[in-house]
Amino acid sequence: MTTLPTPSATDADAAGMTEIADMVETRGDAAAGGAATPSDVLAVLDAAATVTVLCHVHPDADTIGSGLALGLVLERRGVPVQVSFAEPAALPESMRTLPGTHLLAPPAQVRDGVDVVVTVDCGSAGRLGALADRLAGAGTTVVIDHHRSNTRFGRWNLVDESAESTTAVLARLFDHWGVEIDRDLAHCLYAGLVTDTGSFRWVRPGTHLLAERLLDTGIDGAAIARRLLDTHPFGWLPMLSAVLGSATLVPGAAGGRGLVYAVIRRRDVGDLRSEEIESVVDIVRTTSEAEIAAVLKESVNGTWSVSLRSKSDIDVSAVAARLGGGGHHAAAGYTAETSAETVVADLVDALG
Repeated sequence: MTTLPTPSATDADAAGMTEIADMVETRGDAAAGGAATPSDVLAVLDAAATVTVLCHVHPDADTIGSGLALGLVLERRGVPVQVSFAEPAALPESMRTLPGTHLLAPPAQVRDGVDVVVTVDCGSAGRLGALADRLAGAGTTVVIDHHRSNTRFGRWNLVDESAESTTAVLARLFDHWGVEIDRDLAHCLYAGLVTDTGSFRWVRPGTHLLAERLLDTGIDGAAIARRLLDTHPFGWLPMLSAVLGSATLVPGAAGGRGLVYAVIRRRDVGDLRSEEIESVVDIVRTTSEAEIAAVLKESVNGTWSVSLRSKSDIDVSAVAARLGGGGHHAAAGYTAETSAETVVADLVDALG
């Protein structure tokens, strides 16, 4: 992450804070758990003198693409802005060619007390990791997301559960704002769209229209998808071999629909990045005998990060929510602090 200068408090900052406070009073508190409209969010952003955009821990292309796209728009409007995520220490290599990475700041350099903190693609405050404390110090907070399980933890919550990705929510917000989506913005938005739809395997009416609109700016969609989804270091292959050897089928799980799971232990990972590890679940999910796929990933502190996928009508976000997590209908996750065997037993119970 690049180091950005920390802006000092100015009369403009104070004026922005006052304007936002007045706006909240006159427009009503759309949040404290409630819904916000695009007009609400744009009014907050138009009044802001300083903004921080926060992405979730272990970021994917949807949260980073959303954060950088919004950051670029704010920068162009002359608003001092930082974009950040709590961990890991470095941006995944597959995302380093995204426009706007100059806006990224290390967590320790993300200033507190800005007018507005915006979170993108975060279903809960916990997904911000160590940066969650920046919420309390902000003049106001905006949540922009598309997760059904979103806890509406901001003062202003723009959560579109029908959207394919958070970048799709941003694209529609930019239209309301009168922002022209140029090649740089399209690159960021397309990165989130192509990854969250699984290379357009999980689409909705309008998905391809948005993709075509972004591609019309001149971005190379094939190159973006290849870098994000189909490029791995050689070390990924032996890791994959070891992990897939642990795959286990539980045909009676989920009412007989079947569960397949694999376990990734720290000794299997080596120096591989989080994005390489996360990719395993999309291989495991191809098992024809199982409706549900799960991958258990051992963390350095001994806890387990569990990724879930479903193929059709089973809502894994509801399953994950029962186990302390959340996500989407077909893709969700949670964290567990027990043994791998107990994690699997609890998951089978939750699947009914």
